[in-house]
Amino acid sequence: MDNPLSQNDFKHVTIVKVRFNEVDMLGVCNNAVYVNYFEHARLEYVKDVGLLPGGGIFSDGEIYFMVRNEINYRSHSYYDDELAVYSRISYIKNSSYGFEHLVVNLKTNQVIADGKGVVAHVDKSTGKSTPLSDEFITLVKAYEPNIKILR
Repeated sequence: MDNPLSQNDFKHVTIVKVRFNEVDMLGVCNNAVYVNYFEHARLEYVKDVGLLPGGGIFSDGEIYFMVRNEINYRSHSYYDDELAVYSRISYIKNSSYGFEHLVVNLKTNQVIADGKGVVAHVDKSTGKSTPLSDEFITLVKAYEPNIKILR
């Protein structure tokens, strides 16, 4: 599995520390934990880019669902490792957008995992996908000037 992404491809980074409850009997971070790291990093990204409404998460009535997660495991992380979770929105479609992540051990600089996912914007009354706002696109483009717009 080759990984074309590097830390230089990302502007946003979130630091996490592998906690005791996240490792198995061998001290290895459980594979499912990386989904939580990605989610935490996405929320930090949303806050830092200015996509979080002024009243806080869910205050504007907008609903977004994670509809796909994909992870490639490259190496192991262990209890107490500090990891950098690099994140970016890589493309925007009509009613969805893609995130990419890269997890790197801060001490060794080794890539631990990479992944991507798709987030859909959903109308809360119909439960169907609905177009992303122009404001959303403008904010993301200001932070990620090279983003692919696939509308």
